[in-house]
Amino acid sequence: MNIKPWLVLVAAVAFLVAPFVSPPFMGYAPDMFPVEIDRPYIQPAGYAFSIWGLIYTWLAVHAVFGLVKRADDPAWDITRLPLAGSAAMGAVWLAIAGVAPVTATVVIWVMLGLALLALLRADPARDRWLLVAPIAIYTGWLSAAASVSLGVILTGYGWLSNTGSAVAMLALVLAMAVTVQMRKRGVLEYGATVIWALIGVIAVNWGDARSVAYVACAGIAVMAGTMVLARR
Repeated sequence: MNIKPWLVLVAAVAFLVAPFVSPPFMGYAPDMFPVEIDRPYIQPAGYAFSIWGLIYTWLAVHAVFGLVKRADDPAWDITRLPLAGSAAMGAVWLAIAGVAPVTATVVIWVMLGLALLALLRADPARDRWLLVAPIAIYTGWLSAAASVSLGVILTGYGWLSNTGSAVAMLALVLAMAVTVQMRKRGVLEYGATVIWALIGVIAVNWGDARSVAYVACAGIAVMAGTMVLARR
């Protein structure tokens, strides 16, 4: 029996359940850092995080379908270990984030690395909406979320200013996203998810951090252009 589909299912279910059994998390508390920042500019507007509902649900559907219909399919199997590892770490991330921001930042970057490995292995020609799309959206959001987490750390420990950290992390996520999108040319769900995060950054910063919002606008233009090129 192939155990990998079961690992993905268990990890996906644990990931789905985690928000209901973990303490509420609304971002790192300012008093957890030497430099207290009430609102990190790199953090998107609250509504942007609603995408987690889609991610949790789609990954669960992916896991069930993969177990029932594609248990021994090599195209699915090659993605399973890194995806299961990433989702399993995601299941405990909320609990870590509430007490240890630096550890949580390391964990989310490992989650991203594993998700990227799964995405790069996924074949867009096979079960596009059940194999590739959920992994792409999950990875796209993690690309943004990991950069947000690092940006908050950089600001909270006084290594960069709030604006400087936001601009640096926007540049980082954009460089990463462009590279990944050009590697997975037909998987536009990844780039679209990154754009969703950038829209959230614009929305929350348009009033009092306009320079950060402008950089995010430029990022959307670059990402959209990359997606057009990736289609060719």
